[in-house]
Amino acid sequence: MITVLRIGHRMPRDKRITTHVSLVARAFGADNILIDTNDKKIETTINSTCTRFGGDFKIQTGINSKKIIKNWDGTIVHLTMYGQQTDKAIEKIDRKKNLLIIVGAEKVPPWIYEQADFNISIGNQPHSEVAALAIFLDRYTKGSWLEKKYDGKIQIQPCDKGKKVISKK
Repeated sequence: MITVLRIGHRMPRDKRITTHVSLVARAFGADNILIDTNDKKIETTINSTCTRFGGDFKIQTGINSKKIIKNWDGTIVHLTMYGQQTDKAIEKIDRKKNLLIIVGAEKVPPWIYEQADFNISIGNQPHSEVAALAIFLDRYTKGSWLEKKYDGKIQIQPCDKGKKVISKK
């Protein structure tokens, strides 16, 4: 199981970025996302996406991040530009254990760096947490997210030009 933990979500400043973190988590193979700030609107948005496009991705907001991290049964990865090089660190992660991926919004408190089993960087330059999560999940899943099948009301068919959308009613 892959869970993304979004900490430091500031409404309304981070609503679009946190929505995009959630959408990337869903599309790139995570099973659920936990967000520390209570935000029913983002829950509605992500649940609507799951209803329309399929999948069993779950979202929960208003959680206690310290409690989640303290009680996590598995591996904790913190995505940061100050961490270990991605490709080297990913090989050390035990894939048999549940994975918690911490993605910050604002400055991450020092205790997160201490609690994480791995502090992993996607490059050592300032960049988007959305991009960091996408690259990490792609590398961690070895691209298997591309083959995932969704049974939604809306399905997108790849095509060279234009848009091909299949709607189930």
